[in-house]
Amino acid sequence: MSSGTRNNQAARIVVIVADVMAGILGLWILMSLLDANQGNDLVSVVRDAAGWLAGWSHDLFTMDAEWLRTVLNYGLPAVVYLFIGHAVAARLGRAA
Repeated sequence: MSSGTRNNQAARIVVIVADVMAGILGLWILMSLLDANQGNDLVSVVRDAAGWLAGWSHDLFTMDAEWLRTVLNYGLPAVVYLFIGHAVAARLGRAA
């Protein structure tokens, strides 16, 4: 396996991980905005995963409107993960 192929595979993995992380955060934003049943197991798993992924930005924004606070506090990490993940993947792809 050549170095270029390994770099392309690594870049693909980085993009997939970044997209999944952002997807979990986006799914939690959607569930929160749609007032999903907090007692549901799927909602609990997504909430816990999103809380862990967005832990570094917890209460970064403290707006009065709960929906806006949720969008900003979970949306910012999603954008950061996408930006960094795709930037790293592009860098790995160029190293091929």
